[in-house]
Amino acid sequence: MFERAYRHQVERTLVTIMQRASGWVSLYKQTDDARLWQAAQENRVASIVAHALMDTLGPEHTPAHWRRAHAETYDRISAYLAELDRVAARLTEEGISLVALKNGGIARGLYPCPGCCPMGDLDVLVEKRHFRRAHRILLAGGYHFEFRSPLEEAELEAAEKSGGAEYWKILPNGVRLWLELQWRPVAGRWIRPDQEPSAKDLIARSAPIAGTDVRLLAPEDNLLQVALHTAKHSYVRAPGFRLHLDVERIVRHQTINWGLFLSRVLALQVKTPVYFSLVIPRALFGTPVPDDVLDALRPPAWKERVFTRWIQRVGLFNPDERKFGKAGYILFTALLYDDLRGLWRGVFPDKAWMQERYGFRSSLLLPIYHVRRLADLTWRRTLSL
Repeated sequence: MFERAYRHQVERTLVTIMQRASGWVSLYKQTDDARLWQAAQENRVASIVAHALMDTLGPEHTPAHWRRAHAETYDRISAYLAELDRVAARLTEEGISLVALKNGGIARGLYPCPGCCPMGDLDVLVEKRHFRRAHRILLAGGYHFEFRSPLEEAELEAAEKSGGAEYWKILPNGVRLWLELQWRPVAGRWIRPDQEPSAKDLIARSAPIAGTDVRLLAPEDNLLQVALHTAKHSYVRAPGFRLHLDVERIVRHQTINWGLFLSRVLALQVKTPVYFSLVIPRALFGTPVPDDVLDALRPPAWKERVFTRWIQRVGLFNPDERKFGKAGYILFTALLYDDLRGLWRGVFPDKAWMQERYGFRSSLLLPIYHVRRLADLTWRRTLSL
């Protein structure tokens, strides 16, 4: 009991430091540094906490392990961003626009410190019509086409159908970079095809980041994309609570037209997943999401209670812990749809989408491929919203 309570205290200290909330220095000094360091590493936020400590206490009064964590992250992410600029420039030469998604876009275009933007890979978006050409350019540039998950098919045709492919490359500083080339901006197995924003439209509305050929999504599109991505990770799966910083930083560093944002959420029928992607960072970090926006997105009271209790039970912290069993994960994901009709359409998409995804022609085969889709959704661990 005492151990669990102290663990919760350490987690609260982490969040308080990241908020730079009043009294955080006193709270830090009351917390065992070794335990805080362990928690920060487990939750992949050590470099962010380190920056706050160095800013306020001064580098000379900040333990060396914190300073080292920030310096290492700063160097690694700076190398990622330099490579991102290089790839974007090469694709631009071939007439292909590239948008940096999620933390990559935030680090390159919004947040001032690369050391405070830890990430495991770079996600980039191109139009579907450019996907194969971008694939060839990456291979010619020294990238290796390989998926990290053994459940994914390392074949170009399968990758194109699913919405994206993964590549890796050793950078000049010896760091391995994983890059995800996507033509689907979210690419979740459970999301209905008509619920996902069009890459073509997103890229058309994107803007160039000064000093580079990398593009950044328009504020409303950026917020919507990371909100859906957070829901895709069920709010609690790796990288865990750090994932909610994406919403926090976009809201604070881009000017959101909330009316336009709401209209796009409603048009895609994704009120429920977006609501929780906004309300969690507001509770964690005080993210300034307007009350009327949350009121417009709030799901039925029973669903809000179920989700809130479920998320509290599995916990936002310690993302490497097992969060769901398979049945629970499927139920949790199913509840993210706004209504039963939406769930039905998500599990059983229309014939045109099924034919494009699975490559069959005869309508007589549709029931067989619906069974295959159910198997994909049920048994493949990569399923998500």
